[in-house]
Amino acid sequence: MQVTRSQISLFLCLLSCASSLGIRYTPDWASLDARPIPDWYDEVKFGIFVHWGVFSVPAFGSEWFWWYWKTALKPEYILFMVKNYPPGFSYTDFAPDFHAQFFDPDEWADIFEASGAKYVVLTSKHHEGFTNWGSPTSWNWNSVDNGPHRDLVGDLGAAIRKRSLHYGLYHSLYEWFNPIYLSDKQSGFKTQEFVEKKAMPELYDLVNRYKPDLIWSDGDWEAPDTYWNSTGFLAWLYNDSPVKVRSLHHVVLILKLSQIVIQIIMHASFHSLQDVVVTNDRWGLGCYCKHGGYYNCADKYTPGELPDHKWEKCQSVDTISWGYRRSMKLSELMDLPSIIKDMVKVVALGGNYLLNVGPTSDGMIAPVFEERLRGIGAWLKVNGEAIYATKPWRVQAENATVPVWYTSKSSTVYAIFTSNPMQNSFKLLTPKTSYNTVVTLLGNPEPLKWAPLQTSGLIVLLPDLPFTPADAWTLKLDEVA
Repeated sequence: MQVTRSQISLFLCLLSCASSLGIRYTPDWASLDARPIPDWYDEVKFGIFVHWGVFSVPAFGSEWFWWYWKTALKPEYILFMVKNYPPGFSYTDFAPDFHAQFFDPDEWADIFEASGAKYVVLTSKHHEGFTNWGSPTSWNWNSVDNGPHRDLVGDLGAAIRKRSLHYGLYHSLYEWFNPIYLSDKQSGFKTQEFVEKKAMPELYDLVNRYKPDLIWSDGDWEAPDTYWNSTGFLAWLYNDSPVKVRSLHHVVLILKLSQIVIQIIMHASFHSLQDVVVTNDRWGLGCYCKHGGYYNCADKYTPGELPDHKWEKCQSVDTISWGYRRSMKLSELMDLPSIIKDMVKVVALGGNYLLNVGPTSDGMIAPVFEERLRGIGAWLKVNGEAIYATKPWRVQAENATVPVWYTSKSSTVYAIFTSNPMQNSFKLLTPKTSYNTVVTLLGNPEPLKWAPLQTSGLIVLLPDLPFTPADAWTLKLDEVA
């Protein structure tokens, strides 16, 4: 049956009405904090953080190079400059050497996809103020006018989305040495010229131009949220921005004209009209762990017990720096078992795990970082069922035969152990079994023999554990309580 123009118009009208029925949020924390975090974010669990900027050129110490050199006056940074650069060399002189000549966004996206990550967060601008896109409010201090002479944010975003991964953007609100910001700071933040001319225009430009699924705000802590106008921006983001709702996928329309009834069938996910954009909690002094979307609380934060709010741990493979360091040593990097153990703990406690790598100034991801990421992906191919779309169980951990972390889906519980028990019998004290309980080792479909313990728990007869560089395995327990 041919679809007429009037029928298409009616469908679009109905779709518009449906999308406008959602709650509108007001620019205050009571309203904004009540917004549910979109489902996709809790389901994906694992993402990649990418710190890349002019700081990748000196590639010494950390991404805070400029600050440590010129403000903190750290001797090792001053000595590095004296030994390697001529007198009068300024930080801005590093920018032309930010060539990114080997940057292949598709190659990066392939590595990130192979890691098992489901979202990627790129630094659009760090505290140095250099933007990785052609920001109209950052003349000649951006990646289009200077350095790479290309739109790094847009190029990576296109490659990421081709692989159906979520794309997020890190953005620093403040800039260490921006004279307009320093003027506002001198006034005790009673003036807002930097916010009106720089910070907010850039955030609106990023959202309208690249439509990120996630905004990772940072650089907020010197001033209150009222200075940054954070609640006004978030109200627009949640109510009227182009990332308020997910675009529709694979929509199939069947229009039935009998009795003037139009039947619309959407062959798409039930999330197609749900809010999509996700934000963190770094929106001003005092907002950490209190306001915004999910909570970061602090870099590398891990709670001691199950929180009552969605959270994320950001962690770097290089334990010293978020940006690339030419002087990094193997002993300073997280090995694969440490990464998996950290991720498992985070997910068991209801968090997401955002793992950082710092690319080189010429656009390469160091082979040691790639090796770590591909190792995570290999482990997740077998054990991802115990990570993705799981929920914290009623007990998050126990010291069984070896320490165990629990995750769950409905009546299935996953017991993840991150050290080899070196014996065939394996005790779990917490699960309550039934006659219908089935125990398997992920990666091996054969049910394992088990027996109940007296009050609760069970003892499982393990097979020979397959070798894995991650040193972590998962028991799947169906029909336990």
